[in-house]
Amino acid sequence: MAVTAPVTDDQATGRVAEIFADIRKTRGTDFINNFWRALAVDEDLLERTWTELKQVMLMPGDIDPLTKEMIYIGVSVANGCSYCVHSHTAAATAKGMSAKMHGELLSVIALAGKTNQLAESLQVPVDDAFMK
Repeated sequence: MAVTAPVTDDQATGRVAEIFADIRKTRGTDFINNFWRALAVDEDLLERTWTELKQVMLMPGDIDPLTKEMIYIGVSVANGCSYCVHSHTAAATAKGMSAKMHGELLSVIALAGKTNQLAESLQVPVDDAFMK
């Protein structure tokens, strides 16, 4: 159960309504997902988070949009955020991630989790060659 009730379109006024409009325009959809609706209980938090997401995930850079979404999936799995796993898997699929790519991504995530836990539990010292 949600900690706060998501803000509906009828409840969205002022800056929240403006940000919802920007989300719709930027994404080319009428859909505002529950994450943004939940953040809208605090308009400053909503605005900061939406602005940062646009800067990191939507602005052109050296990492292509699909790779950014796949990284987001990996971090979301590691952090145990089911909402973000689902949301960014949908976004990655929309950006071209195939079922085969998704399976390979999950294999990498699982392997990284295992080897991270082994290295951490064994307290393996970092090789000097990696400290450059």
